[in-house]
Amino acid sequence: MTALKKEKQEEKSELLAEVNRRKFSGLVVSAKSDKTIVVEVKTVKVHPKYKKRFTVSSKYKVHDEKNEHQEGETVTFVECRPLSKDKRWRVVKA
Repeated sequence: MTALKKEKQEEKSELLAEVNRRKFSGLVVSAKSDKTIVVEVKTVKVHPKYKKRFTVSSKYKVHDEKNEHQEGETVTFVECRPLSKDKRWRVVKA
């Protein structure tokens, strides 16, 4: 196989992998760790019986390679391979 074919196959596999990954947006609540930020994602849910709407929040540890995001920013992040015990997400854009 030539180098050009291998390169094209790698690009295709990367694109296909991106399609199947979960994607969230949230607010950075902590940026104290090196190359890691904690992002809080708020979701509105509806109670099945009473139909009342309520907010549920989840916190995710997200990989920030360049330490460029600060507390209070809104970021978008996607699923990736496990990077540590708790980190399975990486920043896509701010």
